[in-house]
Amino acid sequence: MIVFVDESGLSERPTRVRTWAPIGQTPVVQFHFNWKQLSMIAGLTFTHCVFRLHDGAIRSPQIVEFLQALRRHLKRCLLVVWDGLRAHRSRLVRDYVDSTTGVIELAFLPPYAPELNPVEYLWAWLKRHALANFCPDGFGELKNTARAKLKAAQRRQSIVAACWIQADLFECHEVT
Repeated sequence: MIVFVDESGLSERPTRVRTWAPIGQTPVVQFHFNWKQLSMIAGLTFTHCVFRLHDGAIRSPQIVEFLQALRRHLKRCLLVVWDGLRAHRSRLVRDYVDSTTGVIELAFLPPYAPELNPVEYLWAWLKRHALANFCPDGFGELKNTARAKLKAAQRRQSIVAACWIQADLFECHEVT
C-alpha cells in the first residue's frame, strides 16, 4: 500500500482568510500569540487518512512511532513516500525500517516538489478552511480543535479524494 507522509505545524496565530461582515464594519481578528508549536504528521493512502499531533517539533523518535502506528493500523506492506527531510533519512528511522525486513519501504520525492505530496493539500484544507480565522484561547484549545477537524477529515472521503485530485491536477499541468 502506498502511503504519502508529511509533517506540518500550527501555532495559536490564526490563518486569516476573507470573511463576511456588515458593510462598513471591518472584522477584527484578535488572538494570543506564543511560541509554542503544535506539530502534525499524517499519512494518506487512496482511502485512509492517519495522523498524530505532537507538542513541539517532530524528530526521528516521533517519526518511528508514527511508522509503527501506520504499520499496526493498515496491517499491510507499506511504501512510504515522503520528502527528503533530514529526520526521514536519520539513522534511527533507517534502522527501524531495516528491522521491518521489507514490510516498510521508503521512497523520496524530488527536492522542492511539495505539490507532488497529497498530504500538503490536507494541510492546506486544515489551515485555510477548517481552521481559517480560528482564534484559540490557548494551546489546549488549538490542539483539541485541530484533532477534531482532522478526525472529521478522516470520516469525509471527499476530503481525502480531493487531496489526490489536487495532486493529480498539478502533476498534469506540469507535464503538459
